[in-house]
Amino acid sequence: MKKTIQNSFADYKNDASNWITLAGGEYYPDILKDACLLYKPVLVLFGQLVKSSESSSRLFLGIAEVSEPWMRVQLLRVFKRYVCPVLPVEMTKRKTKAAAFEKEFSTKFRPINEVQKAFSSRPLRDEVICALLWEYKDRGKKGYDLTERFFELFRSNFQGLQIIGPERAGRDILMKEVFDKYPNPTRPIDFVIKDKNKILAIGLARYDSDRGGAQEDDRTGGYSNCANEFLRYAKKSKIDTKLIFVNDGPGLLLGSMWNDYSTLEKSWDGKIMVLTLRMVTERITKEWLNSKL
Repeated sequence: MKKTIQNSFADYKNDASNWITLAGGEYYPDILKDACLLYKPVLVLFGQLVKSSESSSRLFLGIAEVSEPWMRVQLLRVFKRYVCPVLPVEMTKRKTKAAAFEKEFSTKFRPINEVQKAFSSRPLRDEVICALLWEYKDRGKKGYDLTERFFELFRSNFQGLQIIGPERAGRDILMKEVFDKYPNPTRPIDFVIKDKNKILAIGLARYDSDRGGAQEDDRTGGYSNCANEFLRYAKKSKIDTKLIFVNDGPGLLLGSMWNDYSTLEKSWDGKIMVLTLRMVTERITKEWLNSKL
């Protein structure tokens, strides 16, 4: 079999830090002025709802009635801090589910009189909670930046080939949109690489700022499941579509992450490529994309 991948992901481990891309960040306490300006209206409205609610359940349902999605989510995050630390905010974003969540979590709500006392003990310009909310503001941005830069690199190096997918925020591509009879039709992917009507590769892109322990296992385990599922399908369907995992960030240097990705890349005889942005021009080739493995 002709070797179409010249260097493996494992080959880069000795100087791994030179092959990752570090995204920029913001300094504390520099962010406090902007954070307080952005979130003061949230705290004002939360305070009004706290004062007018006869119970913590009524406060929760009152937040659910707020029509503007961004404001409702911020209020839920404040509610989580003051009233119910175990509340899964991401699951409560949908207004239609509010009553069900109130019923499920109300026994864990702090009594409203304690909430009122705690809230009134803090200044309205509460720098602490504003800073906490600020942490959510750019969640996902590093991942969007990674995907956008990967698309730019790919297009500049492979003119004539198509790369399709959300370059920043946007709906993921579902496998049923790529392969009609895919056994797991709702599996999401980040991009598809095509040469006219031929699908050369599909892939995922993730930025790991900090990842270890159970999170590390979740990421590599999830990738392994995705790879095995897709490549078994590809083998059964007799297609040569490859699988690309674009990963970057300092999280790659933690724990066994680099070794785990190296093992994953080797698991399907050249059909998987794991790479950082700095490896794109050196490792992805038309020869590999078009190879029959």
